[in-house]
Amino acid sequence: MEDRSEDRIVSAQRQVEDDPQVELGLRPRSLKEYIGQEKIKEKMSIYIRAALERNEPLDHVLLYGPPGLGKTTLAHIIAWELGVNIRVTAGPAIERPGDLAAILTNLGHGDVLFIDEIHRLNRSVEEILYPAMEDNALDIVIGKGPGARTLRLELPPFTLIGATVRAGLLTSPLRDRFGVVDRLDFYNPEELEEIIVRSAGILNMETEQEGAAIIARASRGTPRVANRLLKRVRDFAQVKADNIITAAVAKEALQMLQLDRMGLDEIDRRLLLALVEKFEGGPVGLDTLAACISEEPETLEDIYEPYLMQLGLLKRTARGRVATSEVYSYLDLSPGGGDAQQRLW
Repeated sequence: MEDRSEDRIVSAQRQVEDDPQVELGLRPRSLKEYIGQEKIKEKMSIYIRAALERNEPLDHVLLYGPPGLGKTTLAHIIAWELGVNIRVTAGPAIERPGDLAAILTNLGHGDVLFIDEIHRLNRSVEEILYPAMEDNALDIVIGKGPGARTLRLELPPFTLIGATVRAGLLTSPLRDRFGVVDRLDFYNPEELEEIIVRSAGILNMETEQEGAAIIARASRGTPRVANRLLKRVRDFAQVKADNIITAAVAKEALQMLQLDRMGLDEIDRRLLLALVEKFEGGPVGLDTLAACISEEPETLEDIYEPYLMQLGLLKRTARGRVATSEVYSYLDLSPGGGDAQQRLW
């Protein structure tokens, strides 16, 4: 079966349509501009100020949480607040220890090295990081066999910021070397509404508060999804309306995209309908449910189910997946009878 999860407009993963230049323009530049994640912002502002007053690099930082919540943006903001340069790379891109050595030796004093998907680092590359993070040194083995010797290169003090969606996959030695570890949480509708109004201003788009609120409620708690939906609603408003995102325009545009008031798309609704109509609300096994809607079990478990569980529409039990009472209310269906209705609004 073909995995179509990354083609969904509500996918939190970065997509081809997410123009890097547009995304860069929408990103906040400072902690004051950064909306949401208040506890992390408060702590980070203290850590940054203390590091600047001591004229020391910031402790190494690990940011984890679901995709699309602003880990990369926060890393850039930290570098900006510190007044240093940032070097950006990703775990899969660093294939050999020499690749990492080349990056580390080109960092300046106090610079930030940002590694996205740090849980996907090669083990041999990861081991190079240990002395670099602890001792600001790089141990290089020269030669092979009995004649091999170790050469230690001194590195300027730097800050490593790692980002991951799966913190549990990091090895203990690597995880323990981060002085600051923070989890980014999903955003509430009010925060997303504020993000949408800000982004609309940058895009020179007139947006009414009610229109922004409707887009925010459909954004699944994720700023990346909110900005993507805003761009699609903007297209609709430009062609079909008066170039103003009103409540009616936002609602009509989201209906065209087959999104409902809770941000659920066609696949989400098919999953819930199958659970209710074909399996009487469960429990039903993951493989059976996946086969019923023609999706891979891993896709169902990692991509679709977390948001449905967050909304309280689905439960995972030892016996299988179970629909909650909220599902019947969402589908306008009484438990045990009647036909489910796929109501968008």
